[in-house]
Amino acid sequence: MASQNRAEKMEETRRKLIAAGRKAFADKGFAAASMDELTAQAGLTRGALYHNFGDKRGLMAAVVDQIDTAMATKAQAAGQEAGGGWAGLLAEGAAYIEMALEPEVQRIVLLDGPAVLGDPAQWPSQNRCLQATIETLLALEAEGLIKPVDIEALARLLNGVALNAAVWVAASEDAPATLPKALAAFECLASGVLKTAPPPAGETS
Repeated sequence: MASQNRAEKMEETRRKLIAAGRKAFADKGFAAASMDELTAQAGLTRGALYHNFGDKRGLMAAVVDQIDTAMATKAQAAGQEAGGGWAGLLAEGAAYIEMALEPEVQRIVLLDGPAVLGDPAQWPSQNRCLQATIETLLALEAEGLIKPVDIEALARLLNGVALNAAVWVAASEDAPATLPKALAAFECLASGVLKTAPPPAGETS
């Protein structure tokens, strides 16, 4: 029982620090966020941050993982709503790119995230996304819908297109105006893997 209570307390501490870090990084950006201020906001000490995450960068990694995982979940829901398959794959990519309009996503995941944590392809959240894309593409391959190409390579490039499109939207001076350009280009590039052109919206092949 004591060990369970200790584990619960440790998990609560992590949740508090992640929530405080998420707010600080969204409001001020990673560089300007003060460790003393964010730990005080959580009612904790710097020692708690060091113990749980090593340093501010470690906390940033946890915050990015939380937000990016939620983004992937939301994108997958959009794919399911679109009916899965090819339409679902496009809907997932579009939903992910559209989230670049959200201020928290812009600053933490798409702008500060790569600058602080390095190549997004190495993030755990992006690797989980990659596996989901691979599964979808394998199903499409089994149905004979896509060209014969290495599935992992294809998944990495499609995910990279969506991520870089989102980064472009987030960094642009007029994100709402950039978004439709990014979405159109994503669909154009992604559709190149199909054996035949997809039917017009509302029609079936």
